[in-house]
Amino acid sequence: MFASDKPVVIAGGGLGGLTAALALAQKGARVRVLEQAFQFGAIGYGIQLGPNVFKMFERLGIRQQTLDRVFRSTGLRMIDAFSGDTILHIPTDEAYEKRFGHPYAVIHRVDLHDVLLDACRKHSNVELTDSASVAGFEDLPDGVRVFYGDGQVIEGALLIGADGLRSGIRASLVGDGEPRAIGYAAHRTLLPMEDVPEHLRSSDVVLWSGPSMHIVHYPLRRGALFNLVAVFKTPRYDSRDNPEILKRELLETYSATHPHMRALLELMTVDRRWPITDRDPTRKWNSGHVCLLGDAAHPTSQSLAQGAGMAIEDGVYIASAIAENADDLPAALERYTRGRYLRTARVQLESRQLWEFYHFDDPIEIEVRNQQQSEMNTEDYYKCLNWLWSGI
Repeated sequence: MFASDKPVVIAGGGLGGLTAALALAQKGARVRVLEQAFQFGAIGYGIQLGPNVFKMFERLGIRQQTLDRVFRSTGLRMIDAFSGDTILHIPTDEAYEKRFGHPYAVIHRVDLHDVLLDACRKHSNVELTDSASVAGFEDLPDGVRVFYGDGQVIEGALLIGADGLRSGIRASLVGDGEPRAIGYAAHRTLLPMEDVPEHLRSSDVVLWSGPSMHIVHYPLRRGALFNLVAVFKTPRYDSRDNPEILKRELLETYSATHPHMRALLELMTVDRRWPITDRDPTRKWNSGHVCLLGDAAHPTSQSLAQGAGMAIEDGVYIASAIAENADDLPAALERYTRGRYLRTARVQLESRQLWEFYHFDDPIEIEVRNQQQSEMNTEDYYKCLNWLWSGI
């Protein structure tokens, strides 16, 4: 693939890091993935996968393995938190799949991680190393030297920082401090579908929208599980109080909402609180033989449900950029950055705008928004999101 006999070193064994590892291995590169946890695995809840992401899975040869684990949603539905009226509905049916070439689906993060991890384990070019946190690196004329947290050193052709929101590699390249907290917190719950009353279930991805609050829910694992997320604005967004106090605040925040919304909250377990954060777009993803990928490069809010999608696109794109610039690896990383920056920045900035759209608190703004949505048809929505769902 390229002249160096050194491996590409990837810091982080999440969705983006494993995608990059698999894509690079399929291009002929030797890859070593360093995961700081004691074993490769994932925690988390549901994630949404648009057609742009399945396009990447098809290139990687794991589309069917992923489809075997997803729940194919019937639509994206936004509901008023007080009246219960539908504000917008975007069908994701057969016509949608024909339009964009792939489905819209939801999957448990663990299930998707397992698909990627299994594919990496089966590829002879991928070496997976756990309990290996990157403590630092040194960019060299012909590669990079990576220092483990326990004092070990590895020489690599490149270092890809796929080490997440608080990336240590980003801290060295960009130095922009902590992520931007936006004053919102999230609570997440997974429960068996049989524990959810029939009238609260839906085969759509549902978002209940209200002033400074929303709830998202959808099925997982072919309808066996119910994924539920409650998000709201609070000065205590990073609170670590005991679950009883957190649950009390949650119920008080939604006390005036639709009965279905309050019933959903009664189903929640409140073990921890996740502050909602993002970062401003930056053009500085790469320097010499080092670059960033996924949340380390372009963390975004959840409004467009594309955080994982953008990391997966990154992984496929960077492998192609390296393969096509094998004789000049720093130039390959520059090409990767230039090729991905605008698309990911648009996701970051449009996600911020959409966040406001979900959480209007001015009655006039809400009325105007709802009226505008009532005048849009399915084709209007498809055209509006074509830039995103058509992919790369």
